Amino acid sequence: MSTAPTVYDVAERSGVSIATVSRVYRTPDSVRQQTRDRVLAAARELGYVPSGSARGLASRSTGVLGLCFPDYSDPEAEHEADESDEDDAAMLYSDQIIRGMERAARRHGYALLIAASLKGGPESWVAKVAGRVDGFAVLARTVPTEDLEVISRRLPVVMLAGPRESEQLDHLDHVEAANEDGERALARHLVVDHGLTRLAFVGAAEDSPDVAARFRGYRAACAAAGLPVPDAPDLRAPMMTRAEGARAADALVDRAAAAGEPPPQGLLFANDQMAVGALHALERRGLRVPADIAVVGFDGIALSRLVRPALTTVRQPMRRMGEVAVELLVRRLGGGNGAERMPDVPELVPGEPVSLVLPVTVARRASCGC
Repeated sequence: MSTAPTVYDVAERSGVSIATVSRVYRTPDSVRQQTRDRVLAAARELGYVPSGSARGLASRSTGVLGLCFPDYSDPEAEHEADESDEDDAAMLYSDQIIRGMERAARRHGYALLIAASLKGGPESWVAKVAGRVDGFAVLARTVPTEDLEVISRRLPVVMLAGPRESEQLDHLDHVEAANEDGERALARHLVVDHGLTRLAFVGAAEDSPDVAARFRGYRAACAAAGLPVPDAPDLRAPMMTRAEGARAADALVDRAAAAGEPPPQGLLFANDQMAVGALHALERRGLRVPADIAVVGFDGIALSRLVRPALTTVRQPMRRMGEVAVELLVRRLGGGNGAERMPDVPELVPGEPVSLVLPVTVARRASCGC
């Protein structure tokens, strides 16, 4: 990669002093909006990333890799984990990716810098994190495309989960799980192996690419079985948490009762957190799982094994995703302290991005009747 642009380049391009550029990033409110916009525009054009350790960034010598992901925390789950001292029971999707990245980074001699829910332009914490690492992994739809485009000029960046977001990011390495295949296999299991025909899919209000892929898999399974193919999920939860899963289960049962119909035979949730909440809600209503209603999730978090009945789900290779991300970053950086390479990660070709789809597996447990 070319030599990283400096604060001097940004100052010259935007026609301001170096001190003004510094204030834009350190104390933006002290700079007029018009000047601030001009400086940030120049920084984007140059691909400038501010850093407290600029020399390390320019020489790729920080010895640190970065990960940025949305804040998926479930306050209910966190509270219960604190009360029962069972942190593993509330282990969420992003936590497993972190574990995989930490393990692989340590093996290659790197540290890991982690940040959640970073928003805003290059003046935000996103750029500050990127300015302190040698390579950057980011979960889909976490960082604005224009920020990633700037950061990727200076650093190798790996996108995790979801499809590629735009043509602007086609040059980035990309790792995702086989969401559509997994949901199709799960729904087919309910229909073919358990004979369930009245199903309901609970998705997310936010337009998540992973959830969209899972819904496509559900629709494909319905079509293959000759069942009605829905245009949209039966219900969209505002957040993919246990509390919202409980509310979704109540709403679907109440909706059926109001229409004078029996409740669905099976509820398919877009993630395990919601499915666990549904188990609790149905138990409160006196409905038996799976005798009255089958419940299934997606992700394969530790909690899915611990609830009763144990949750049928699709296991994602979450830790593996984190390990692969580190492997790709280290290879792009040209080394890794001689650690053994992953055989299932292809050799990199300069200028050609890698796109990997990791396989998933259906975990058949008691909540569907297995």
